[in-house]
This record gives sequence, C-alpha cells and structure tokens, in this order.
Amino acid sequence: MTSTGVPAGYDPYAFEPFAVTVDLAVFTVRAARLDVLLVERGEDPYKGCWALPGGFVRPRESAGDAARRELAEETGLTADTASALHLEQLRTYSDPDRDPRMRVVSVAYAALVPDLPEPRGGGDAASARWWDAGATGPLAFDHDRILTDAYDRIGAKLEYTCLATAFCPPEFTLGELQQVYETVWGVTLDRPNFRRKVLATPGFVQAVEGPPRRTGGRGKPAALYRAGAATALHPPLLRPEGHS
Repeated sequence: MTSTGVPAGYDPYAFEPFAVTVDLAVFTVRAARLDVLLVERGEDPYKGCWALPGGFVRPRESAGDAARRELAEETGLTADTASALHLEQLRTYSDPDRDPRMRVVSVAYAALVPDLPEPRGGGDAASARWWDAGATGPLAFDHDRILTDAYDRIGAKLEYTCLATAFCPPEFTLGELQQVYETVWGVTLDRPNFRRKVLATPGFVQAVEGPPRRTGGRGKPAALYRAGAATALHPPLLRPEGHS
C-alpha cells in the first residue's frame, strides 16, 4: 500500500479511460401542455440538432452538481433557480457506442418544475427552448430513449407520490393540480372524484388561510392549497384503466 492509499503495483492506466456525463429531462406544464426543455447543439457531434441539456462531469464534481451546473450554463437559468429545482436521478446509460467521440457513460436526471421563463442558450448550446414533449422529433445521441424513460417514470410516480405538486406554483387550486395529472397522463378526470381523492389523502395538500382566488370565468372563487408534508400517496391515485 502506498502513502496515497493506492495498492502497490496497481496500474490505473491498465484500463481504457471513459468519460461521465449528465443529461437532464426537464418537464413543465405550460398552457395545459407538457413541455420539455431542449437545447440546440452548437458543436459537433450533432451540431444544429436538438438535445437534452447536459454535459461532462468535472474531475472534482458530483453528478448531481454537474447536472445543476450544466442546466444553468446551457439554458441561461440562474444558479439559484437551477439549484432549487427538484432533480431526480433516472438511470445510467452506458451503451458503448452512444457517443461517437469516445466511450461515454451518462447519468440521466428528470427535473419537474412549475412554469419557468423562456430559456436562452449558453455554454456549448446555440439556443434553448421549451418543446411539446410529444412532438420533439429525433434528438441527438440516445436522448429519445432518455426522454421516453423520463416521461414513463413521471407518469408512474404521479400515481403513488406527491410529485404533481412540483409542477404547481407554491399556492395552487385543485383545478390546477388536476390539470397537471390530465396533462401528463393525457386523460380527462372527473372533477368531483379527483377533488374527493385529493382531500381524503392525508398530507397531500394543505389549505392556505385567507380568501379564495378567482380563476376567471363566472365560477365561484377557488380555494388555495400548498403542498402538504406527505411524500407518498396512500392509497395511490391511479390512472383510469387503459391509460397506463
């Protein structure tokens, strides 16, 4: 054993080096549509193609820190905004030929956010914009696969966690919360039944004190809620049959 803790005789150069990257599938609900954040690549490979934001992990950086840094650099979001986002590690993608430059292993994350300002390109991204998550067209690298996996994960997690509140502003109506479920799942839910299930689930939402908020139209003012203390839904709020 050497003074640095490395076993004597160990040769780190005996193994072919490879790079580690992060890729982010950032979703939001905008105008009753599920959108995903994409960047236009400004450099080869795939220059001019659209891709998920992301980049290489630095030598003294964790994957999570790299994900937030790359998100801020490639979209123009402030570091404070990027650091406050709900990031969830999705999975690792390690097919040998997924990147034409060299062997690259990517740690993918899904980010779920309320409506954000229009992004702007930065770093090695020529531009950035929100896209309809169901109409992105072919993406660079294996990002179509990552996007599909992230969409499936989000749809499933809405059933048994309180993740839907991450798409909402700090104070929201039950109608806004229902719109998140309908947008992500692509279904229409019965309003009274949805309201009953939400309010019967301990810790899902918490009523906000004060007057209700008008939401437009001729209806009555809508009560405001914020995310409750629970993280899991018991019982789960399942999708209608045939829409899994």
